[in-house]
Amino acid sequence: MSSTKDIDALIEMMAKLPGLGPRSARRAVLHLIRKRALLLTPLADVMQIVAATARECLNCGNVGTTDVCDICASEKRATGELCVVEDVADLWAMERSAVFKGRYHVLGGTLSALDAVGPDELRIPRLIDRVETENISEVILALNATIDGQTTAHYIADQLDGRVRLTSLAQGVPIGGELDYLDDGTITAAMRARKAI
Repeated sequence: MSSTKDIDALIEMMAKLPGLGPRSARRAVLHLIRKRALLLTPLADVMQIVAATARECLNCGNVGTTDVCDICASEKRATGELCVVEDVADLWAMERSAVFKGRYHVLGGTLSALDAVGPDELRIPRLIDRVETENISEVILALNATIDGQTTAHYIADQLDGRVRLTSLAQGVPIGGELDYLDDGTITAAMRARKAI
């Protein structure tokens, strides 16, 4: 029996995380072992707690430790604006910016005919229900500028047409971006969404 069987198993599990391959996972595990008291043991304890308590918000699909997340529970967030995102990572990115003060709706992915993902596999029916029951005045479609993201945005727009004000995030040149490094689609979107100075 190998004396490193459990360590190898940890490396293998870590390598399955996004952004970590086998070499990065090996380095991370070695670092955790070297800092066992400071990092490994507390990390294992927190991971057990999160594994036992993490759940999706029944209202919006965010991840937290209660049935209704802090954002949905906050009266200060009840602005009538609902920002629709593909997944929780997108919600967290929007929250980091601290620019949006309304509530969110996490779809759980995008429509994809190739992957057999239709509206019922996503939280689109729940979105329509929320628009009808939560006094929503504006739905902001903050979906990725991919073909599947745009297909999903068009589908949602068709479903909500006439029920609520629909907007989407602006697309184009990022702050600090140089035109020479941008793809043709980004430049095209920027030109079409230009504004007066």
